[in-house]
Amino acid sequence: MDQQKYIDDLKEIKSIMSRSSRLISLSGLAGVFAGVFALAGAYLAYDAVYADQNYLGYRVAVLTNETITSLLTIAIATLILSISAGVFFTSRRAKKTNEKLWDHQTKRLLINLFIPLATGGILCLILLSKGYIGIVAPLTLIFYGLALVNASKYTLDEIRSLGLLEIALGLFATHFIGYGLIFWSIGFGVLHIIYGLVMHRRYES
Repeated sequence: MDQQKYIDDLKEIKSIMSRSSRLISLSGLAGVFAGVFALAGAYLAYDAVYADQNYLGYRVAVLTNETITSLLTIAIATLILSISAGVFFTSRRAKKTNEKLWDHQTKRLLINLFIPLATGGILCLILLSKGYIGIVAPLTLIFYGLALVNASKYTLDEIRSLGLLEIALGLFATHFIGYGLIFWSIGFGVLHIIYGLVMHRRYES
């Protein structure tokens, strides 16, 4: 009896330490909605760029200033919707589990997430302005994956696995430059949905 109580106490201490050092209230539903928004954004981007073109003839496609503006608008809208869904579902889960959403660990997570994201975003904008369109999609996947891996030490371990998959997919996409939109849809859409469903079932069901 005493031995079992000792084991239970150790488990409780381990749980408290984990909660104090990591943000564990991330919601799987946030990942699902982010994936859905990404797929919708990819469809709109495809319609904006390839409405009157052959997708397999990507290398002769020419983006006008109007098209680039449309793509940036779609990207910003997708990002805002994904962040909003993340804040909403994570806040709701934090309330259910009586956890603080905004604390020192959350700040550290966001800082470590933001540095690679901001670096990759600025680099992609520079390349886009120079006309290197094909490399943008692979780089967004790679830098997003690096951001997840960098921030994973402050949250659930599954975030690291998702980040590594995004990096691998981005590297693979650099070998097939003409199909960046497909890889982008898989990375930001399909992987997010699968990750979200797994997380929801594992931690919230």
